[in-house]
This record gives sequence, C-alpha cells and structure tokens, in this order.
Amino acid sequence: MAENYSEDSIRTLDWQEHIRLRPGMYIGKLGDGSAPDDGIYILVKEVVDNSIDEFAMGAGTEIVVTVEDRWVRVRDYGRGIPLGKLVDASSKMNTGAKYDSEAFKKAVGLNGVGIKAVNALSEVFEIQSFRDGKTKYVRYSRAKILEEREIEDTAEPNGTQVSFLADKDIFANYHFIAEYLEAMVKNYVFLNTGLTIVFNGQKYISRRGLYDLLTENMNGDGLYPIIHLKGDDIEIAMTHGRQYGEEYYSFVNGQHTTQGGTHLAAFREAVGKTIREFYKKDFDTSDIRTSIIGAISIKVQEPVFESQTKTKLGSKDMGPDGPTVRNFIMDFISKELDNYLHRNPDTAELLLRKIVETERERKAMAGVQKMARERAKQVSLHNRKLRDCRVHFNSNHEQKNESSIFITEGDSASGSITKSRNVNTQAVFSLRGKPLNSYGLTKKVVYENEEFNLLQAALNIEEGMDDLRYNNVIIATDADVDGMHIRLLLLTFFLQFFPDLVRSGHVYILQTPLFRVRNKKETRYCYTDEERESAIKDLGPHPEITRFKGLGEISPNEFVHFIGKDIRLEPVRLSKGDSIETVLSYYMGKNTPERQDFIIDNLYIEKDEIR
Repeated sequence: MAENYSEDSIRTLDWQEHIRLRPGMYIGKLGDGSAPDDGIYILVKEVVDNSIDEFAMGAGTEIVVTVEDRWVRVRDYGRGIPLGKLVDASSKMNTGAKYDSEAFKKAVGLNGVGIKAVNALSEVFEIQSFRDGKTKYVRYSRAKILEEREIEDTAEPNGTQVSFLADKDIFANYHFIAEYLEAMVKNYVFLNTGLTIVFNGQKYISRRGLYDLLTENMNGDGLYPIIHLKGDDIEIAMTHGRQYGEEYYSFVNGQHTTQGGTHLAAFREAVGKTIREFYKKDFDTSDIRTSIIGAISIKVQEPVFESQTKTKLGSKDMGPDGPTVRNFIMDFISKELDNYLHRNPDTAELLLRKIVETERERKAMAGVQKMARERAKQVSLHNRKLRDCRVHFNSNHEQKNESSIFITEGDSASGSITKSRNVNTQAVFSLRGKPLNSYGLTKKVVYENEEFNLLQAALNIEEGMDDLRYNNVIIATDADVDGMHIRLLLLTFFLQFFPDLVRSGHVYILQTPLFRVRNKKETRYCYTDEERESAIKDLGPHPEITRFKGLGEISPNEFVHFIGKDIRLEPVRLSKGDSIETVLSYYMGKNTPERQDFIIDNLYIEKDEIR
C-alpha cells in the first residue's frame, strides 16, 4: 500500500540543506580524492576560479594556494569583495558580481553558486576581504555563521583569502593527492600568461601559454615543432607524437572542459578539414588525427555548460551578436593553420609523412581488424568474458560516472566479484591466464590476440576514448608475484596502445585487505601490517587472524565490503618526465643490467625489513 501523501510530505529545504543533501548536483561525484575529478578538488577549483576571475579583470597577478593536511587556503591580491557584501557573497545563493557583465566579462566562476557550495560542504569555512585599508572576516561551519567581525583597519594589500576544511561527514576518508592539485595549478598558469601561482611554496608561471602546456604533458618530443596559434579569444597548440590515439586539452574561459564539447568538436573538425585542403588530398580524418596532441582555449561570453561542474561546453554561440562557436573556430584554424603550414614547409613535410605512415599502417591492418571483429562475435563476448552492468559511462544517467569494470584473472576471483558487485554500475571482465607482454609490438597484436581483442571490445575503445563504456577501469589481481605481473602486463597494454585511458585518470588498482582479524564481537579487515598490529591490540588476546592469499579466498559476502562505498582504489598516474617508452623499455623490455641491479637492490632491502 502506498505511503500517505499529504501536506506534511511537502518540504522546503534551506539552500545549504539542499547542497548537503544533493552535493552531486553542485560538485559532481564525491569520491575520496583518489581521482582528479573527485569533489574535494572541485571545492578547491571553485575558490581558485574566483581569484582567476580577478586576474582576468586586471586585478592581482599572484595567487597563493596552500594545502596542509586537509586544510586549504587561497589568498589572491585582486580587488577584494566589497566588505558590506562579504556575508551575502559567501552565504546567499544566487548572489555575486558575475551577473554584472561589466564587472566580470567572460568569467569562469559560477554565478553566485560555487563558493556557497564550498561553504555548505565544509566543517569550517573562513573568508576575509581586504579592501582599501579595511578588512572584514567571517567564519562558518556548514554555512552557518560562527563568528562575524566588524570592519577593521588593516595594512594588508587588497584581495580575498578563503580557508576551508571539507566536511568529513560528506567526504569520507578523503585525502588530497599533490599531483592532481599541481596539475590544476599548472593549467591555471598556462591559460593565464603573466599570472603567478604559489602552491605550497613553489612558484608556477607560464610565458607561452598552451605551448608550455603541451611541452609539460608530452612524453618525449613531438614529430615536428609545436604549432602555436593565438588570436582574439582563441589559442591553439598542436603537434603529433608517437603514441596511438588522440590526446586533447580543452578550455573555456579558463575552465578545463575535461569532457570537451562544441569547441573541441570544432577544433578536431577544423584540423582535419584544413589539412586535407592544404595537401589537396582526401585523407581519412582518423589518419590525420591519430597520435595528435592538441590544446584549445577559447573565451565565450555567458557560456552554457552541460553540467554544474562545467566539464563540457554546450554553447553554440560566442555571444549575442557573435558567430557560432563552430564557425568561429573553423574560420580561425582554416586561416591560421593554413598560413602556418605555408610558412613552415619543413613542418608541413614532417606532418605529411606522419599522415601517410598512419594511412599505410591502417590499411595493412584492415583485414586483421575485420577478422578480429568476427572472432569477437563468434566467441559470444558478453557471455564468455564479460559480465556487463546496466549503466555505462556514455549513457545519460545520473550514475554514469560511477560505472566500473573489474579486470580480474581466474574463475574464483571473478566469481567472488561477480556475486558481490552492484549489477547496475559494476561489470567484470575475466582474463584467462597471464596476458601477452605487448611491449614493442605493433597495434596489430591487439586484434590478433584474443584476450586483447575482447578487452578492447568490452571497453569500446577501438576508435578512441569518446565511446569508453566505463568511467573506472579497475585492475583486480592477487597481491602476490603473479598478480603483480598481471598488473604490469595490463598496464603495458594500456600504455602501449591506449595511453589516453591512463592519462585521463580512468585506470585504477583495486586494494583488497591482506588480513582479517576478528574475535566473537568484531571483525577488522587490514590492508597493511600496521593495521593488522593495531587490530590485534584493539581486539584483545588471541584473535583469529586470516591471511588472504588471493581474491578467490574472499567470500562474496565479505567482498561486497571491499567494492562498495568504502572501495579503496589506487589511481594509476603518469607524472611529468614519465616517458612511456622509457618506462616500458625499463620494466617490460629485454633484461638489462640496470633492471637486474634494481631488482637485486630492492630484494636486499626487503630481506633487511623481514629480518
């Protein structure tokens, strides 16, 4: 029988209650900090965005960002929030200066929402404005004022300082990863030449914008010098590398649109069209764009994004009287890229050679690809290898960012995960034994090797990352020598042929407990020796201790705890200076004296620790 539906069923929430009840509407997914798009990084970004908007308006050339433990502090030297409106600006929804197009043109910050979301989702939130020799300070907890000081005199320079401690009730067991924050800071300076950001004492500044961005993110040199073009409200940079696939960085008003949008689609289209016309050859666009690494930044008045977190541009117009985003980008690239290639014939020759080589390789693989697709159908992919889930990364569903696929080895391990998974959002792919070491092989092996062919088909990444079916690709192997080897072989496969999967932050290692410590009243699962010792001490004398040797030893009833809301994932990250070729050659190439020395040295360390 349906529950009683009456006047008492209708509730009106305060704005802060709504944000805390539905945080995903404001900051996307929550997470614990292990992924770069987790909510705690969005909180940092919302605060810094406001400081960036000050710089964009010509006020303040330095921003100081400090992250200590879980405390975040951002100090800018802009104009400072008008003191009489400090409380309104930080705690009243739909209040802000960005509705005033003269005060903030082409701003990145949200119109009166962003900083309030940070306030509502913080245990402690402090904001202080310095303006013309005066200052005002307010301290909140979960958007409720704890302390409000009167306006006072100050010798501090103009600007705003925000400090916050994210609420552990909302962000359970969260932690900041320095590399993610550093990448965010670098993007800010790449997009705002002349801006200095001091992050935890380290200064970051860029003089060449997107040129520096590509240089920072490339693993090795490009096949030709970076093409760097700038115009009013638009900047692009591009080259080709030696990797498979395409790699793009797109921005709107300084916002990193990680999911692209109309501007990125136009960029890709314009590059293909311009190159075809320049060489007067009807190249396949996939041959033109394979191995490209490119970046585009545009400025749009009143942009329309497809989500609250502004990761995908939906705008079609540049402004009330301006051209469409597509036409604006197409016109700029058609003219400027064509001019560049005419002025730089050596670069044009290298680019042509790359396209022709890619075309030759694609045609050589055409027959193999066709046979591989047929073979994938014959082995009945969905029944034999993949236990699929219902919600996928590219579906228009509110849970799309939670979709995951576990890649595991062996019937017992895959069986445990399959029985304990969430069938809506979690899929399982079963490997049969150890995969092939694919280092040094051509992409032809992806189609000739059944395991790789089926895995590629399951992820739906043959044509690139655009149609990736799962947001989280999780390697779930035993924590022993064989399990570690399988991890390396899978990572080699991804880095060799689909590096964008790793660069985009989609690949993780599943952490499962090594020990179970329990008595009659309580059970503790321990991931380290330290946690085991602590559990033994807490649970009293003679608890039962189990050492899990493999995933298959963990029952489905227990496994559900390790892949549910408390799942522990270790992200696989590439840092600056991590040349994919160098890393794979060292770890997966032929035995070298350097690798032998590394193994021997670390083996001795481990023996010492055991003793």
